Amino acid sequence: MGDRVQQEEIFSQVLRAGRRTYFFDVRSTKADDYYLTITESKKFTHDDGSFHYQKHKIYLYKEDFSDFKEMLAKATDYILNEKGFFKPFNFYSASKHAFEKILYYYFLNSKTRVLNLRVMNVYGSLK
Repeated sequence: MGDRVQQEEIFSQVLRAGRRTYFFDVRSTKADDYYLTITESKKFTHDDGSFHYQKHKIYLYKEDFSDFKEMLAKATDYILNEKGFFKPFNFYSASKHAFEKILYYYFLNSKTRVLNLRVMNVYGSLK
C-alpha cells in the first residue's frame, strides 16, 4: 500500500441522512496536532443489486476553525431564514418535549416565516 500511513483517529461522530452518511473524525498529525476530516459517503445501487460508495472529504485544520464556523453558520442561517425549517417533522406523533423544542427554535429564529399555526392545537397552549 506504499508509504501511506493511516493517521490515528482520536474522536469520531456519524450522521446518517438517508443515502448519505457524514463522518466527523478528529485525527492526529505526525507532529501530534489535531485536525478534522469531514467525509460525505453516498451509496449508489446498480441495476444488478451491487453497490458502491462515493466519498468526498474535507480536511479542516484548527487555524481555519473560526472562519469555517462563521461561514457555515452564515450559510445555514441564510438557508433556514429563506426556506424555513429543513427537516420534515411529524407534529402529530411527536412527544410534547420535541414539539416544544421546535416551537422554541421558531421563536428564537423569528425571521423564519414558515410555521403552520394549526399544529398549536395538538397540545394546546404551552405553559
